[in-house]
Amino acid sequence: MEIPKELILQIKQLLIENLMLQLTAEEIGNQQPLFGPESVGLDSVDALQVVVALDKTFGLKIQDPEAAKQILQSVHTIAEAVVQHRANPDAAQ
Repeated sequence: MEIPKELILQIKQLLIENLMLQLTAEEIGNQQPLFGPESVGLDSVDALQVVVALDKTFGLKIQDPEAAKQILQSVHTIAEAVVQHRANPDAAQ
């Protein structure tokens, strides 16, 4: 699956702005975990904010906690979900 560089950057900016991260887009690795050890350092409250921001920005609704766990692993996994959503907007996440 081809993920546009612009989308990766847009997701990083979304994280930085919505969570007020003290990081630049360049400091967030595409595959870097968002939660847990060696991660960006997000917590469960951040996860809720990201879910809301993804819905507002991309129309990506994540209703299942298990799906959220998969999608919110990294910038790359979020981008994959956005690309899939754009290809098939009626599929539930």
